[in-house]
Amino acid sequence: MKLLIVGHSVEDHINEEKSEKIKPGGIFYSALTLKNFAESDDKIFLNTAVQKENYNLFSDVYENFEKDHIKFVERIPKVYLTLHNFKERGETYESISQRLELEFNNLNVFDGILINMVTGFDLSLDQIKKLRNVYQGLIYIDIHTLSRGLDENLKREFRLIPYVDEWASSVDFIQVNENEMRTLSMRTDETEIAKEVLGYGAKYIIVTKGAFGVKIFSMNGKEIISTFKSSLKIETKNMIGCGDVFGAIFFYHYIKTKNLDESLTIANIAAGCAASYKELKEFSNLKKDVFTRYN
Repeated sequence: MKLLIVGHSVEDHINEEKSEKIKPGGIFYSALTLKNFAESDDKIFLNTAVQKENYNLFSDVYENFEKDHIKFVERIPKVYLTLHNFKERGETYESISQRLELEFNNLNVFDGILINMVTGFDLSLDQIKKLRNVYQGLIYIDIHTLSRGLDENLKREFRLIPYVDEWASSVDFIQVNENEMRTLSMRTDETEIAKEVLGYGAKYIIVTKGAFGVKIFSMNGKEIISTFKSSLKIETKNMIGCGDVFGAIFFYHYIKTKNLDESLTIANIAAGCAASYKELKEFSNLKKDVFTRYN
C-alpha cells in the first residue's frame, strides 16, 4: 500500500505543570504512529516542511519514510500550547509556514491521501479542490486548526470555517473533535451539523470525544446514521497527538480492509493507548498494545 500524509511539522512548546517542554508536533504523531503500525512492505510518504536547526526533533521518525515530498525551509511554526483538564487547549503561534507544495501529476499512485490541517494553512482550498479533480482515491482530512482563526497576536480562536461546503465536497472523510464540529455549521445539534455537512458531498464525519470515545456519521439515502465507540478505560498520561493517532490508524486500516466498524474500533483503541503513554519511546509498543486489547 502507498499512503501520502500531508501537513505541517511544528515545534510544540507545551506549558504543563508549571514547566515548558519542547517536543515535535504536527504530522509527527501521524508519522510516529505509522512507523510503529504499518507493515514492512507499505510505503508511507510525508509531504511536509522541516528546518535544519531543529530537524533532530523529527529525524528519528522521519528518516523511516519516503522523503520525496519533504522540503527544508528557513523556519517552521512554533506552537505554544496551554493544556487544561476540562476544556480545549489554548494555542498561540510564533510563526506560520507557507502552504505546502502539492505535486498533482502522479498522485494516483497513492491508495489514500491523509491531510492534517495542523496550522490551518497547510493546503489552500484551491489546492484541495484541484486535488479532488485529479485524484481518484480516498481523501481524509483532519480539520484540526482550520477550525481556528488567527488574530494579530497569532492566537488561535474557534470560528466558523469559511467555504465549509467546498471543503466538505472535496474530501471523503472529515475528522473533528467536539469543538471543531461546531465550526462546520451555524447549527448547534451534532446530528443536524453532520447531516448538513454530509449533504455537501463528504461520505463520513468522525467526531472524536476524548475520554468518552468516538462517533461516526454517514448517510443512508436521506437518513443519517451513526455509530459510537466508547474509549478505553485508562489512566491518561498524555493529551497531545491522540487525534492524530486515531486518524492515521483509522485511515490506514480502512484502506487495507474497507471494514468501517473494525477500523473505527482499532483506531479508538490506538488513541486510548497513545493517551496512556507518557514518553514517545512507548509508541514502539503501539501495535502490540492495540491488538492485545482488540483480541
